[in-house]
Amino acid sequence: FSPQNLDDDTVSGSNWITENNVQHFLSQTTKTTRKPYCGYTQQILSKREQVEQESLLAAIQWPKPPDGKIAFAQSTDPTHSDFVIVKPSRFFKVGDQLEVLVRMKDFHGKPKQYGGDYLQARIHSPELKAGAAGRIVDCHNGLYKVFFTLLWPGEVKVSVSLVHPSEAIQVLLRLREERPDRVYFKSSFKSGRYSETTECNICLPGGVPVCNFTDLYTGEPWFCYKPRKLSCASRISHAKGGYLKGLLTQEESLFFQSDVNIKRPILSSGPDSVIVKPKAFTDSSSMDRAEDPTVSPSGYYYEDQWRSRTHWIHNFNKSDDITECLQGKVIHLFGDSTIRQWFEYLTAFVPDLVEFNLGSPKNVGPFMSVDLKHNILLKFRCHGPPIRFSTVFSSELRYIANELNSIVGGRNTVVAITIWSHFSTFPVEVYIRRLRNIRRAVVQLLDRSPNTVIVIRTANVQELGPEVSLFNSDWYSFQLDSVMRKMFSGIAVHFVDAWEMSVAHYLPHNLHPNEIIVKNQIDAFLSYVCPLQT
Repeated sequence: FSPQNLDDDTVSGSNWITENNVQHFLSQTTKTTRKPYCGYTQQILSKREQVEQESLLAAIQWPKPPDGKIAFAQSTDPTHSDFVIVKPSRFFKVGDQLEVLVRMKDFHGKPKQYGGDYLQARIHSPELKAGAAGRIVDCHNGLYKVFFTLLWPGEVKVSVSLVHPSEAIQVLLRLREERPDRVYFKSSFKSGRYSETTECNICLPGGVPVCNFTDLYTGEPWFCYKPRKLSCASRISHAKGGYLKGLLTQEESLFFQSDVNIKRPILSSGPDSVIVKPKAFTDSSSMDRAEDPTVSPSGYYYEDQWRSRTHWIHNFNKSDDITECLQGKVIHLFGDSTIRQWFEYLTAFVPDLVEFNLGSPKNVGPFMSVDLKHNILLKFRCHGPPIRFSTVFSSELRYIANELNSIVGGRNTVVAITIWSHFSTFPVEVYIRRLRNIRRAVVQLLDRSPNTVIVIRTANVQELGPEVSLFNSDWYSFQLDSVMRKMFSGIAVHFVDAWEMSVAHYLPHNLHPNEIIVKNQIDAFLSYVCPLQT
């Protein structure tokens, strides 16, 4: 249970949050220039944290369209826009760069004069089941350059899609700052046969008594409106409340149309593929061993198998291989439903790994699978709030940082973490704070037990429609993922690049990637746990 089981009499006066007097339990002082997000940015940051936060926010700054309202007809139209391959008929060999120029136009076919559109791009050879993501450079004048590294021989096709026009990104930015309440949560309070449910969030508009469930160790804020009759200590569960409707004006909603400007292909005005010749000799040094979460692309598919450019991945095609790798180990999976997929995959694929029924709610957890014969323990636990799961018992609402602090670690301990999707509706500072806490716990764990294997699974892309975009757009995920990679670079953790693995694959985007993609994630993960002895 949260350490803040405040009784009725302690929730008074200064503990309330009020709009004009943004003061809460930890009465912190603010140093940030942006308007305080309901006491949230009232964090006391050290000089170093302050500098880091500012540089992270600067790194994800997104180009803005010129001031003033832009009419829908002047916004980016993927159908009028096109791309060209630079020198498509030149001689290409494996290892070369391919450059593509994307030219944006509006609905009148007029060239756009400014940047800020969000694109995704990949190269692929369908018959080889090969694919890789491209790196996009915004020239801020309606032109975009996309760079691909050609990693396999054959005919290689280019695909570019407009995820959102720049005009839509401005709306997403506004929502992130002004409507962090657009997903809301609730808690049930119970005493004997009497129960009440109230709304909860990282912050709540004031004037009404609240229960302060701010975590004592991490300082992570969480509040619920105080039940009318029950004490705050009687909280029994957390759940997602719902999604706000009517967030957009009529004009804004035109920027979010499924068959018009959300994840629409941009076609080539000339050839859309090139022929790539094999390298003259096999160059084994092409493996760039240093693990850098910013290497682009980090890998590619070939025959539906993901090949990393930073470490050798071997395929765990037989369940015995997995058993042998995990023998004698405890594996902790922390995060959201996209890492719960790892738990489900491993439990289903490895016959001796049997789920132990903890009586947890379906899809929520915590979950545990055990292989007594080979002494393997696999555990999944969801991250702390905000989390949009159905019902999580209060006693199971735990923060990853606190869980890491209770792990001894060592060479038989494996930790995998993913945390992103449930933070997309909040200002980025909320996410930075959460990662700072997790990172501190990771560094301490590695400090006391350097042989612990710690893996971070990145975010991934998903199917988007007009509704989903406002809460969970790939653009939000991309921003958070960029922050995560920067914050964990230089720390002895490994990355499974679920982002590129979802962008580069031929299957349609899905919040919960298809099993073949999960299998590739697992192969990458286990290759860190059990690297090939070379």
